[in-house]
Amino acid sequence: MGPDFELDEAQEAIVRLAGEVLDDGAGTPDRLGKALGEAGLLTLAVPERLGGAGLGLLENALVITEIARRGVAIPALSTLGPGVLPVVRWADPDRQRDLLAGVGGGRILTAALAEPGDPLPAGPRTTASARWTVTGTKTGVPDAEQAHRILVPVTRETGGLAVALVDPAAPGVTLRRTATSSGCAEFTVRMDAVAAEPLAPGGRCVADLHRCAVAAACAAGDGALAGALRLTAGHVRDRQQFGRPLATFQAVAQQIADVYVTSRTLHLAVLAACWGLDAQRGDDDARADDDLWIAAYWLTSEALAALRSCHHLHGGLGLAADYPLHRYGALLRDLARRLGGAEHCLHRLGGRVVHRPV
Repeated sequence: MGPDFELDEAQEAIVRLAGEVLDDGAGTPDRLGKALGEAGLLTLAVPERLGGAGLGLLENALVITEIARRGVAIPALSTLGPGVLPVVRWADPDRQRDLLAGVGGGRILTAALAEPGDPLPAGPRTTASARWTVTGTKTGVPDAEQAHRILVPVTRETGGLAVALVDPAAPGVTLRRTATSSGCAEFTVRMDAVAAEPLAPGGRCVADLHRCAVAAACAAGDGALAGALRLTAGHVRDRQQFGRPLATFQAVAQQIADVYVTSRTLHLAVLAACWGLDAQRGDDDARADDDLWIAAYWLTSEALAALRSCHHLHGGLGLAADYPLHRYGALLRDLARRLGGAEHCLHRLGGRVVHRPV
């Protein structure tokens, strides 16, 4: 993709293939995840020497968007988001081989980022000793129970930050499932002197893990809002009122146009953020980080309001349990919570502007 926001041929092919797999799949999350793996869509960012395509964050984000566009909850979202890319960027070759070997077959890698009261702590209260035993509590960890490994940002007792690899089945790990709007599996993970392995030391690795997670959440929000817009546009086109399609009424046309503008803006913001993050490849880049938090702020501040307009345009049908619109709203609420809400995103963006050197 270039600065004109046009996808290249390979990226367009990824979008088409993901859509075909998801639309033709058997429907259950496990089967859809397996179909994505068989199509090679879960290993796009895995190095070619390990059987992947060697692509980047943007290509993974395109798959995440297509999954969310259809309102399905697949555990592979955790792997595609903060799972694979930090391993590719920061792990040594042997550890890459160990961790990424089963990704195409459905192996789940997830990340434990949030701590009580802080969705993305720059200085984690979770600690790692000199012998890499990890102690602390992480909240809202997606798919922790099914994960092969959890990537855990920690503060080292010897100084500095790092990302540790924790086995959720290891002694000292306690998993407690917590409620979500969408019903997706999330857990509070408590670690009490758990034997872990280092992924990589340093604050840059932690910051890059955060970027990958935020970008994945934004890509999912892009897909969820686009899916809700498509569903609503079809409804107002086909639904008759006073002998006319709802879409022909001026008030309805104005509301659906506002949703379109919000969805399109979010889509472009997410593309710009992912493109910039791929260009920086884990290095510090103020512009790429700004773009990322702009996308996160637009998601948390505008997408939910646009989704409410979709519900309004559906009337009572939008609240029916057997109608898919509610799945998009539930997913967007979970994503906004994981990002800390609009105020948190604005604070992160504003803090970057205030502290940027002139």
